[in-house]
Parts: sequence; C-alpha cells; structure tokens
Amino acid sequence: MAIPEPATRKLHGGAWITAAKLFVPSALGILIFFVPVTLGGRQTILLDHMVTAARGLLGEAAGLYALALILAGAAYPLWKGTWKRNLTERIFTVLKLAGVAVAVMALTGWGPALLHEPDMLPFLFDKLVIPVGLIVPIGAVFLALLIGYGLLELVGVLLQPVMRPIWRTPGRSAIDAVASFVGSYSIGLLITNRVYQAGQYSAREAAIIATGFSTVSATFMIIVARTLELMSVWNLYFWLTLAITFVVTAVTVRLPPLARMDNARSDGEPEAIPGKRLATAWKTGLAVADRAPGLHRSVALNVREGLLMAISILPSIMSVGLLGLLVAKYTPLFEWLGLLFYPFVAIWGLEDGMALAQASAAGLAEMFLPALLMTEAEFVARFAAGVVSVSAVLFFSASIPCILATSIPLSVGRIVAVWFLRVALSLMLAVPAGYLVQAMSGA
Repeated sequence: MAIPEPATRKLHGGAWITAAKLFVPSALGILIFFVPVTLGGRQTILLDHMVTAARGLLGEAAGLYALALILAGAAYPLWKGTWKRNLTERIFTVLKLAGVAVAVMALTGWGPALLHEPDMLPFLFDKLVIPVGLIVPIGAVFLALLIGYGLLELVGVLLQPVMRPIWRTPGRSAIDAVASFVGSYSIGLLITNRVYQAGQYSAREAAIIATGFSTVSATFMIIVARTLELMSVWNLYFWLTLAITFVVTAVTVRLPPLARMDNARSDGEPEAIPGKRLATAWKTGLAVADRAPGLHRSVALNVREGLLMAISILPSIMSVGLLGLLVAKYTPLFEWLGLLFYPFVAIWGLEDGMALAQASAAGLAEMFLPALLMTEAEFVARFAAGVVSVSAVLFFSASIPCILATSIPLSVGRIVAVWFLRVALSLMLAVPAGYLVQAMSGA
C-alpha cells in the first residue's frame, strides 16, 4: 500500500502537528487501556476504574440499565429484520427474547428457586451482564484514541516479522491481543470488527484474531486464580496461560477450519523496505494521523458500534449462559463430551484426569465453569483448569454470541470446531505446565 503523499510532505514542514495528532490521542488510549493505576487501594487499568465508578454511581439502577440494553438487544433484530437472514439468526433471536425473560427473573427474584442459587442467575447477571454492559460502551468512547490516529498502523509495521510468520496475521493484530488480555475480549472484538469492516483484515485474519486472541481479561483471570486457590503462583499462572494461549493459536491457524478461510483483504499493511522498517512504520502512522477525522466523529462512530455490540451480547449471555449452567449442573452432557478430551489428559497420568476433561468440556457453556467444577481437585488439575478456562477462548455465554454479533464470517459449526482444537491442545500443554509450577513452587 502506497504511503499517501500529504503525510510524507509534512515530515519536512509541519511535522510536529501531525506527530502530535499521532502521539497525544494514542498515548491517552494506551494510558486508559493498558497502564495499571492504583486508585482507592485498587490497582487496575483506568478503564476498569471507570466501569467500577459508573457502577457505583448507578447503584441499584445498574440492573435496570442492563435490562434496558437487553430489551434493546432483543428488539433490534426484529426492528432491522436481521432475524430473517438464516437459521442461526432466527435461533439467536429467540434466545435473545428468552434473555429478556431471564433478566426480569434475575432482577425480580421471580421463578424457580434453583435459578436463583448463587452460581446461576446472580452469577450471570452481577458478574457478567452488568460489567459487560458497562465496559463495552465506556470502552468504545476511548477506543477512538487507540485505533483512529495511527498507532495501530505504526505498531503493525513494526511487529510484522513476529505476527505474520507465527500467527499469520498482520502486525496490527498485536494491539487486539493486548487489548483482550489487559481490557476485555469484547473490546478486542470491537477493534477486530472495526478493522475488518475497513478492509484491513481478511476474513481468515479476523477469524484467527477473534478465536485466538480475544480471550478474557487479566482482571478476570484473577477471579479464576482466586477460585482455584492459585494466587500463590499468580505470576507463573498468568505468564504460562498467556504463552499457552498464543502457542495454541499458532497451531490452530494451520489447521481447518481457519486455514481454509478466505485470506483476501482490500487494504493490507504496507510492507517495509528491508532495513527501513522503523521509517516505514513512522510514515505509515503519520499518514493515518494526517487524514484521521475529528475526535468527535471517531468517538460517535465507536460509541454507536459499542452500543450495538453490547445489546447484541447481553441477551445471549442471559439465555445461553443460563442454559449452559443448567446443563452442566443437572445433566450428564458435559460428562459425555469430556470423554473426547480424556485421551489428551490421560497421557500425563493425572489422578483427576477425567474430572478435568469433563470440566474443560463444560467451558463451552461458560468459561468460568471449569474453575467452579475443579475447586476441590489436586493442584495440577486445578492449575490446568485455570489455564484451559482462558486459553479455550470460546464459550456460549458471552464470547461466541459476541463473535456472531460481528461481521466476521464465522458460523457456529466453525467456532465449535476451533474450540475443540483449542481445548485439546491446551490440555496437552497445561497439565505438564502444572507439574512444572508444582515443582518450582512446592505447591
């Protein structure tokens, strides 16, 4: 892709104006999304602080706010007529309508007592629906700073030598990966969808990023680690989970169904001239900053996209998430599915191998289920369950509906196939990693 002429000329004239347009919004975006800050004795990223503050200001009204988004999400496909597109859309439209009823039950306490046990509706509504309903729109306000002023393109050119050969994605996808791990998979998918719609990712690249990088955030990993009593080895757990997640992605991109997807894009990254990668990255970033729209226009566009994603996700989290929790707790379905994963655990001779395989299968319904089901297991099994919860990436209570709400051409069948590969590969790596951590820490 040729570098636009106006930006290259400004390098010799008013370069500082364009450079400021590149660096100031980008630096603010990095500060908000990636830099942990301690406020009120709590250390996390500023976006998370904002979400916490917003929830505090809303108080009891946070539930009503979430219900309003769920109602909008259920009505949207009927209003736009998207429910007519295909069978998948029809099914999810019905599930979204069911999500409204489930949300009303969560707010009012109406319905069977078993639905109001702590690990059912209260967990879904308080721990997933309300935080996601806040973080996506609020994050979208600041997303314009991160992706609209050249940072994505500058970093993309610099990281091409790493991203392309290992994960077969453009260098700019590194931003998506970091945004997911530090912020939220929903924010990562929001970035991916925006870049894909702009023609800067191919269908295959967008699918790789959505199914391989857009996992739960580091802050949610802390919840998993606490549940499984892994905080004593937090640093080892975090970095090994990060490594295993990306190693698994590097393998799955070379296997069907991802390997067979369309790889054409309309606006790819510029290839750096040998020996001039830094100069190419700099010029590319300046070119984008030079032609970037006003901040108010970027923010308005991203807020609209963020709200649409939020209302698409939340009803499905309520209905599909509840269904998955009920199936896991009251039926043997995930026990049967776990038999498919047992060979990948059995090779390591793990005492709780069958329980781990079954818990990992339950992660298809909700990523937190493996942690909930393995709290009483031995250390290695608990560690592996914690890793698989994150590295599997895909689950029906949130991330799969989130992907289906984007323009990325991934069917439910393809997503489940990728999930199976990810869980199998993750188990093969996570169990020996657990033995290693046990030996190093004496746990």
